Amino acid sequence: MNPHIDYHALAPEIVLTATILVVLVADLVFPARQRWQTSRIAGIGVLGALIPVLTLAADGHNRSMFGGAYEVDNYALALKGFFLVVAYVTLLMSVDYIREGDYYQGEFYFLLLTSTLGMTVMASARDLISLFVALETISIPAFVLAAWRKHDRRSNEAGLKFFLIGVLSTAIMLYGMSLIFGLSNSTLLSVIHKYAAGPHTKAIFAVGIFLTLAGFAFKVSAVPFHWWAPDTYEGSPTPVTAFLSVASKAGGFVALLTIIKFGFLPSHDSWQPILWVLAAASMTLGNLTALRQTNIVRMLAYSSIAQGGFILVPLAVAGNVPHGGNSAWEAVVVYLLVYGAMNLGAFAVVIAWARRTGSGEISSFRGLGRTNPKLALMFSAFLFSLAGIPPLAGWFAKFVMFRAVFDAGTTGAVVLGIIAAVNSVIAFVYYAGVARQIWFHEPAELPAETPTRSTQIPLALNAAMVLTTVTVLIIGFYPQFFARLGELAFRPG
Repeated sequence: MNPHIDYHALAPEIVLTATILVVLVADLVFPARQRWQTSRIAGIGVLGALIPVLTLAADGHNRSMFGGAYEVDNYALALKGFFLVVAYVTLLMSVDYIREGDYYQGEFYFLLLTSTLGMTVMASARDLISLFVALETISIPAFVLAAWRKHDRRSNEAGLKFFLIGVLSTAIMLYGMSLIFGLSNSTLLSVIHKYAAGPHTKAIFAVGIFLTLAGFAFKVSAVPFHWWAPDTYEGSPTPVTAFLSVASKAGGFVALLTIIKFGFLPSHDSWQPILWVLAAASMTLGNLTALRQTNIVRMLAYSSIAQGGFILVPLAVAGNVPHGGNSAWEAVVVYLLVYGAMNLGAFAVVIAWARRTGSGEISSFRGLGRTNPKLALMFSAFLFSLAGIPPLAGWFAKFVMFRAVFDAGTTGAVVLGIIAAVNSVIAFVYYAGVARQIWFHEPAELPAETPTRSTQIPLALNAAMVLTTVTVLIIGFYPQFFARLGELAFRPG
């Protein structure tokens, strides 16, 4: 039988695919000095892909294709919208950075959009094969983007480390998936869920779960699988670092959330202890190591590892949360959405100030409050939001995380909640340390202005900072919208 294809349900992916092809052709047609205009095509395409996401959400019906391997429901639509918005903000951050550097421009946007396409597919994937294909569609372009500064040895090293660790994680993950397929006799998560709930589940199934989750742990840079992240983040072009720390990491978390909720959930004794250890280790090591950093990108890299640990906390207790663990699933989605706005905004400010100073050292931000008060206010807002200080967006992310812990109520959940609380205090120390340099230190001596070191911040980069700042403030003062979005993501259609 021919498979049923719902073109409305696939419209976001179709629009993105068409945009990718147009960008590829346009890069061949445009003369060299006009190739930066491929960024406009990419931006229009990403915004165009948001339109069917909104129409599908307004329709309100779940759509299933390929025997249940591809689902378009509230959960998928919320995450597709998130990935597209993150891609658009990344494009705003990238356009001047890429145009002014010695970079291949058209190919950059081609790879960025291809990785975004993988993320939109990931949101709807409901079997092991589609999950794997989506994850590799995200990862392979990211390997190339990490090494985009072709004349910079650190960038080449970043791409190579990312690639080697990515290949290793894929091999581990595939071996785990092969065990799960062999035992359940299906790649569909719905069938795997039934097998996991059955009375005759074999011990080797737990081994398959462990290996699969270990592979995903590499993707989300969870400790002890985080080795690649700091060097890759520091060596990559800064817009790529922002994209990896938010969109690529979120793609891994979505895969993790999907495979646990729709596949492994009944076997919570097999996956909960693994996620508990990953969450505790990521929060603790990420925050303690961030305390020692002198480079802002490396600090944000370890901060990203620690934030990943906070996102893992609700997952680690989801099996003990009543009512199907809904508060835990909602906490993961809400935390991802809030984290995206906070981290993208922080990296946007880093890009803006590095244009003036040519430095990524934390010391280069000394006296920013006097040199550029608007930039200082925005950066301080992002830093304190990442720390979870009210009334900025981060407090709500922490709130939903701790709510899931209290809903679980087990000893293990309480202990993990205490570890999260202690780590929240540690995180505040290094975020506040940067803010102290911004507001209470004498301004650092600035280098002379050049075309690449200008006090003028490009319009697109300004727009990215304004969008993320407004989002962080709105969520902080009016979190009900994002809370409702998290609830809708898991409401039956």
